[in-house]
Amino acid sequence: MFRVLLVDDLSFMRMVQKDILSGSGYHVVGEASDGLEAVEIYESLKPDIVLMDITMPNMNGLDAVNRILVADPQAKIIICSALGQQKIIVEAINSGIKDFIVKPFKAERLLSAIAKALE
Repeated sequence: MFRVLLVDDLSFMRMVQKDILSGSGYHVVGEASDGLEAVEIYESLKPDIVLMDITMPNMNGLDAVNRILVADPQAKIIICSALGQQKIIVEAINSGIKDFIVKPFKAERLLSAIAKALE
C-alpha cells in the first residue's frame, strides 16, 4: 500500500483528496497546511508520494518542493493547484515534480497521475 502526504492549506481539499485516495487503496500518512509543515512531515514520514498545493502560508509549494528534492532527490511530488498559468507549470515541472494537476480535477486524473508517478 503506497503512503501519501497531502499538502494544501484548505482542509476541505485535503479531505476530498483523502476520500479519493483511501477509496482506491492508498494510505494517507500525513497532512500539512503549509510548505514548511510539508517539509518537516516529509522528512519524518518519508511517504511514497506527495500531493502539493502551490499557494499556501509560511512557505509556498514550489519552495517546499525544492527543499524536499534537495533532501531526497528521489521524492515523487505532484503539484495540485488552481494556478494553471503556463509559467508556474513550467517552473514546477523544471523543479523535478512528476505531474501538475489543475484544480478542480476529476478523481480519475488524480489517480492516473499518482499511478504514473509511482511506476
